[in-house]
Amino acid sequence: MVELRQQEQQLLSTLDKLGGSASIEKLVASCGFPDAAVMRSALTLQEKNLLAIQAATRNIIKLTAEGKTYAQSSLPERKLIQAVAELGGKADLRAAAEKANIEQQFIQIAQGWIIRKKWAFYDSKTNTLTINDALLHQMHVPQGCDETLLKYLSEKEQVAQDDLSAKLKDAAEQLKKRKLVTIEPKTTRVLKISEEGKKAASEATISVPEVTKLTPELIITGKWRETKFQKYNIQAQVAKTWPGKKHPYLSFLDDVRAKLVQLGFQEMVGPQVETSFFNFDALNEPQDHPAREPTDVFYIKEPKYGSLETHAKAVEQVKQTHENGWTTGSTGWGTKYSLEVAQRLILRSQGTCLSARTMESGKYSVPSRHFAIARVYRPEITDRTHLSEFNQVEGIILDEKLTLRDLLGVLGKFAMEIAGAQKVRFKPDYFPFTEPSVELSAYKEGYGWIEFGGSGIFRPEVTMPLGVKAPVIAWGLGVDRLFMMKSGLSDIRQIFCQDLDWLRKKQVT
Repeated sequence: MVELRQQEQQLLSTLDKLGGSASIEKLVASCGFPDAAVMRSALTLQEKNLLAIQAATRNIIKLTAEGKTYAQSSLPERKLIQAVAELGGKADLRAAAEKANIEQQFIQIAQGWIIRKKWAFYDSKTNTLTINDALLHQMHVPQGCDETLLKYLSEKEQVAQDDLSAKLKDAAEQLKKRKLVTIEPKTTRVLKISEEGKKAASEATISVPEVTKLTPELIITGKWRETKFQKYNIQAQVAKTWPGKKHPYLSFLDDVRAKLVQLGFQEMVGPQVETSFFNFDALNEPQDHPAREPTDVFYIKEPKYGSLETHAKAVEQVKQTHENGWTTGSTGWGTKYSLEVAQRLILRSQGTCLSARTMESGKYSVPSRHFAIARVYRPEITDRTHLSEFNQVEGIILDEKLTLRDLLGVLGKFAMEIAGAQKVRFKPDYFPFTEPSVELSAYKEGYGWIEFGGSGIFRPEVTMPLGVKAPVIAWGLGVDRLFMMKSGLSDIRQIFCQDLDWLRKKQVT
């Protein structure tokens, strides 16, 4: 014979009386236990194979704010038909609406439902409503299923659609179309009694009540010697908990920042709203370059222009470099330089503007290393490898003895250690601000080759106008793509999604 606690016995008996199957909500209402107590007893009974806990999806009906208002008073058609009745059974629509105190926007709605429910006839020529003779003789208009359901919901707050009669189910759909109720699926737990459970419900003995905690009263009185304490199954499975943690991508950026700092790099900072001077001009990009088109850059609407007064010397030297090459040995772009274009404000489209600001500021030494993790913006078409807002890892190294081989070594080490790449490759590329220029791609099993960004050695047309005499190697890599490769993501959009399952299961590094 099975020995059960009192709550377990009562739960089994109630479940048996309800036909052997019931939802947690129904059992809470029937037994009078809190839902936590019902679930605790259910888990114990499931371990003893006396019942099974199943998940079921049910449509739950709830009143909207408007529905609650009508449930407390009455539907507009009910108010209107009562007004018509009080006016003798036939009345002008406007007069009846005024008597019923119905707002203008609800008059046509009330009239439509009165006709649909066949409570009255409407004469469009005279704009009058006449109550149906059969209803007029009854002296009142009977309550419809929709009104019955509204009243029921005002008392119960919510109800499962499956628990309603066929007529009330139809009424629920009707009220949903009127936006007076919502019908939404909700997953609930259903307890189903087993054959052993049915037998135990009638034959089981109730065990001596057990105490779940030791109180001061039990100790002082000495009753603890005679009390039976509940045993706990410390091997029982518990619900998973998801503690708060930093977003995996933000943790990755912190790791990148920490590794670069450990390698002797200093972090560069700068504004996200940038002037075209630092974003383009200082990087030897001509003012008529296609990359400045609105299809490639986000221009600020208001204010349109920023100030370059504190950078006058650099602006003048960059101006001359663009027009005739200045003293850089270049012939320049041979175009007239516009200060107005240089002052135009944009959302920075590349992190390299931070390198330009750092060099122009003079706050560096030779040799020195600098980096930035910069949010940049471009009107890209979003797909699995492109976003209109993304991050770049920007880096520069100033040293008299730098060569292209040094640049390739830094990039290769970066891709393998940061992104977990297995192989890297370089191919020649073109940028207005570097020569030679190199594009970095990395390979990892399951991903193939992914392009990470560009790099090169800054041209004299970039360094000299900004007051730098030493060689400078520079790179700008898409750190989002680095994270994709490291984390096993195939779509860059997943980094910024709200997939709680992925966020919870992502291991903290």
